[in-house]
Amino acid sequence: MTEQITDAAGGTEAEQDAAAAARPSKLQRLEHEGDIAADYLEELLDIADLDGDIDMDVEGDRASVQIGGADLSQLVGRDGEVLEALQELTRLAVYRETGERSRLMLDVGGHRAEQRTRLVALAETSIAEVKESGEALSLEPMSAFERKVVHDAVAAAGLTSESEGAEPKRHVVILPS
Repeated sequence: MTEQITDAAGGTEAEQDAAAAARPSKLQRLEHEGDIAADYLEELLDIADLDGDIDMDVEGDRASVQIGGADLSQLVGRDGEVLEALQELTRLAVYRETGERSRLMLDVGGHRAEQRTRLVALAETSIAEVKESGEALSLEPMSAFERKVVHDAVAAAGLTSESEGAEPKRHVVILPS
């Protein structure tokens, strides 16, 4: 007679191993998020009668969806406000399907890519200023996406930064080493 071992999680070790093997990998979960987002955005483009090509990818630890095509500036809006709102709606659509909070990143017409390039250049100039002066430097208020790009650039340069203030005036402070 074989003895089955159960633990506090309930089930035998073999059952737990089978359950773990059945769980999708992180990459599979992120790809699934991208699929849900793409379907949602495709429906939205159809409703708005807009032409756009949707590409999905996984970048680091988040799903990434890009919409390209003709003039999609109305999906970006002034200072990316519409893009931010569309991203949040898309994340909600993913949450509705999966029951898990999504960190999905949405880009329309390369707006975020251009923004990232501009922000890295700003960060590099600001880092040089902090290294030269030895004093902390506060930047202008930024969105969460913009702050993340700057924080990453600062960390890559070997300095530290922190976010201060409350929305909509939350900003990055670059600290000397």
